[in-house]
Amino acid sequence: MKKVWGNEAAQSLFRSAINGGTLHHAWLLTGPQGIGKATLAREAALSLLSRAADDSNGARTRSLIEAGSHPDFRLLERLPKDAKPDADLARSITIAQVRSLNPLFATTPSLSPRRVVLIDAVDDLERAGANALLKNLEEPPAGTIFLLISHAPGRLLPTIRSRCRLLRFEPLDREAMIAALTDLLPDTTTEERDALVRVGMGSPGRALRFAGLELEKIDEALSRIARDGDRDNAERVKLMRALSLKAAQPRYEAFLDRVPTFLAEQAPYRAGPALRTALDAYDDARGIAASARALSLDAGGTVFELAGVVARLARG
Repeated sequence: MKKVWGNEAAQSLFRSAINGGTLHHAWLLTGPQGIGKATLAREAALSLLSRAADDSNGARTRSLIEAGSHPDFRLLERLPKDAKPDADLARSITIAQVRSLNPLFATTPSLSPRRVVLIDAVDDLERAGANALLKNLEEPPAGTIFLLISHAPGRLLPTIRSRCRLLRFEPLDREAMIAALTDLLPDTTTEERDALVRVGMGSPGRALRFAGLELEKIDEALSRIARDGDRDNAERVKLMRALSLKAAQPRYEAFLDRVPTFLAEQAPYRAGPALRTALDAYDDARGIAASARALSLDAGGTVFELAGVVARLARG
């Protein structure tokens, strides 16, 4: 079984329900992205289907699921917009995808009395698709378990939430993040791992997006700017030159994410006017980073401006 770090209570509750044979027909797994909800749901689907089919070690069931050919398993997720290998994903899971389940529900399960439908993420359902899904949740087909992944359950129809048993996942603490990244990135240096823990904000999946981007060097530069103020702009210019090249786009994206979280981390160590400075800087950095993405602003100018926001901490 693939490992899921942290959230031991949620994992234990879910596995107890599976082992106890009294599994609710619909589960809503909620929490931030990248903390293991989908991994646990896939492993739960494998366990349910392999047990029901007397597949003792689960090898055949896993092979069928991974090949997309298991007759009693369906995964609904956003599809590529076109057939290109690097095509962007569609904005939503369509009603047509939800309706594609109807032929499945019109027949009995093929390999056992059980079938599983996994939706990752149910937040991505277009409105008509959500209403179509609700009908299936209200009158669940015999033997069917729905596993719904949600990063923002507040956006869901209340009627969908009410039909599901909630399984809440929380961001991982520092110890669990270190354990996860040590397992996932065994060759990473301590400095890089610690930087990934900080930018991950409790999400191993988020941290992995920034692996190999030398975040520790960005953090070192930000720390120097926050401490000394960078009065001669030397640190800012150095960052601007390093991150504005086309080849540095992934590091630039990481920088846009890192600066607001870096500023947020300073707040607990400040009080009075210094705290106010850090909070205002955090708000400004979030706005600048969001505008840079939405408006495709010049990378060099954005880096220089954000580094200037960090320099306020020295004055604060």
